[in-house]
Amino acid sequence: MSSRGYFGIGIEGVSKPMNAGNLFRTAHAFGASFVFTVGAEPSVRRARSDTSVAPKSIPWYDFDSIEDMKLPRLCKIVGVELLDEAEDLPSFFHPLSAAYILGRERGSLSPAMQEKCDYFIKIPTNFCLNVATAGAIVMYDRIVTHGRFAERPTGELGKAVPQPAHVQGKPRNRTSRDFG
Repeated sequence: MSSRGYFGIGIEGVSKPMNAGNLFRTAHAFGASFVFTVGAEPSVRRARSDTSVAPKSIPWYDFDSIEDMKLPRLCKIVGVELLDEAEDLPSFFHPLSAAYILGRERGSLSPAMQEKCDYFIKIPTNFCLNVATAGAIVMYDRIVTHGRFAERPTGELGKAVPQPAHVQGKPRNRTSRDFG
């Protein structure tokens, strides 16, 4: 599975190791470049639900506070939150370089974290989802947006339209006057 750009996903204030483990296992499966926590309970590191052992395959960062949070330069922070002003996920175009942040269980992103966010997205549901489920939906939408997949058929009896194979062109001399 190949997609453009990179992404990481994290949780602020998570206290349940099972939720972090499930989210980070799913992040590993979807090809996340990194996972992170901000202000998490120490027990989160012992998540037994991460059967893929994500920390051995992708970087896992534990930030004690929002002030300690260090993300790659030019990385956009996307808050996943049920806010009136948040854009519905199906209408959102994911930045090429993004870090998605989800709120704690039974709570929201802190006001300080909301200040850090460049964008807010919401999953159009009737009520809040489990943090790992919400993260999985966001990551799936991202790979559909930036991946190279066949175009969906327009009806149930149609066939997917495959992507054309990439063709590498011949080298171009960018200093030449006839470049065009």
